[in-house]
Amino acid sequence: MGPIRLSTDAVVVLAGPSASGKSTWAARWFRPEQIVASDDLRAVVGTHTGDLRASDDAFAVLDEIVSRRIERGLLTVIDTLGMNLDLIDRWRSLAGASDRPIHLVRFDEKPATCRKRNAARTPSVPAKVLSAQLSKWEEVGDEVAARFDAVHAPAEVHVVGRSLLGTTGTGADHQLGFGLLVSRFDGPDIAGRLAEIAREAETAGFGHLWVMDHFIQIPQVGREWDSMLESTTTLGWLAAHTQRVGVGALVSGITHRNIGVLGHALATLDVLSGGRARCGLGVGWFAREHRAIGMDLPALDDRYALLEDALEFLPLLWGPGAPSFEGRRFSTPEAIGYPRPIQESIPILVGGSGPRRTLRLAAKYGDACNLFGEPDTVAELVEVLRQHCVEANRDPAEVEVTQLSSILVGADHADLRERLGQQVAAAPAGATPEDLVERTNAGTVAEHIDRFGRLADAGVETVIVSLADVDQPGSIEAFAEIIDEFGP
Repeated sequence: MGPIRLSTDAVVVLAGPSASGKSTWAARWFRPEQIVASDDLRAVVGTHTGDLRASDDAFAVLDEIVSRRIERGLLTVIDTLGMNLDLIDRWRSLAGASDRPIHLVRFDEKPATCRKRNAARTPSVPAKVLSAQLSKWEEVGDEVAARFDAVHAPAEVHVVGRSLLGTTGTGADHQLGFGLLVSRFDGPDIAGRLAEIAREAETAGFGHLWVMDHFIQIPQVGREWDSMLESTTTLGWLAAHTQRVGVGALVSGITHRNIGVLGHALATLDVLSGGRARCGLGVGWFAREHRAIGMDLPALDDRYALLEDALEFLPLLWGPGAPSFEGRRFSTPEAIGYPRPIQESIPILVGGSGPRRTLRLAAKYGDACNLFGEPDTVAELVEVLRQHCVEANRDPAEVEVTQLSSILVGADHADLRERLGQQVAAAPAGATPEDLVERTNAGTVAEHIDRFGRLADAGVETVIVSLADVDQPGSIEAFAEIIDEFGP
């Protein structure tokens, strides 16, 4: 019997007679606040947990709590006898209306075992009441189960993010490249740890190292007073501590620097790294940081125009001669810059998944594009990219498809729970394990291998990962097993 795999917003109904093990099992696998138990509520609205006179009021309160939790998308475990078909139908209806998966865990314990356990309880259920429950469970147990698509015997529980719920852990026969995005710069020795990360990533088999191009930490990652290193300077540091991996910003905001200055910085990086620079470009979005350093954030149409100028201009700057350039928002009488890059042209990655404008620019000018989303979404975007390539008279194979994933990896589920616990301990107050599971796509090596295989099926050639615990020793080494699975 395998583990029960639950999404972070699942509804779990426990069914079986008293003393069949429901509460003990629930306490083993779920936090107290996730369990809504009729016995506990009898003690709230009555005199004690066995106050059967308070049952109607207890179930009214239980129904209200379950309804609110389902609406909020909270993982909810309903611990009752689970034999009331009207209540079962109501919970199924509530879950369906909110598009929440609902599971039944049925406890078919032997009657003698239930009676023995009950006799040892204080207070115990009256013997006649327990006998009636056992008889009713024998009568309605199969009818209850027939109302659920997912029915389980009690077993180990794995709470899985939506991105990994469909995985089987079987792996896939694909070849993928991997890049590592470093988006946090914590700890007392930022420079030392960053150098260690770079060396560990190269040893593990990552093909590229990336950093974000921001001046203030973005809210999706941390607090605005957390350290945020300037990207071009940091890429030089990463290049100095590696020999093979490519280095680039994912992605440089087009408004963050004059295009000519950016082009010269990247050419310098390419020369000093021995031909390993990559250029990531995007339209930018973070108004807060623009205000903080005294820059304007132009209208979106203007930023797209400037991005297209950069895509046309940078190859000229890095190429022979010094041609003039007249763009939509950027112009120069001579595109001159020395030294030239070691590479014939630094590969340009266009960041963003906008199907109408961003992917059109990637198809027309880019060497790569970076997409967001899970396999179904990515497959749709890849098809849009291919259509744009056809319209631009380019072979779609000329544009590398990359995908960005936030990742937390455990060797197995025990290791994953430990790593997740560390993340929860370091998270802001109020963050739950389920929040972190979704935010970090927390999963085992086997589950991630399966997911990356599905991304490869969707057309992804390189996965760029942001490891949630990259600042912890061993996290990069743990990911190396995944890289090996998709190697040549």
